[in-house]
Amino acid sequence: MAKKVKGNRIQVILECTEHKDSGMPGTSRYITTKNRKNTTQRLELKKYNPILKKITLHKEIK
Repeated sequence: MAKKVKGNRIQVILECTEHKDSGMPGTSRYITTKNRKNTTQRLELKKYNPILKKITLHKEIK
């Protein structure tokens, strides 16, 4: 699901881990870019989840 943007930068989707585990309807997803050469592991960022109304851990999905 990663799209090529420019050079080594690719577009990735981040999905909330807490929301997925809670079983509530809907999803919290963000789209961002990362440098494939510098960041080889999956990206993990803390972002705001508007459904849960708090900051949660979002992990990269494929």
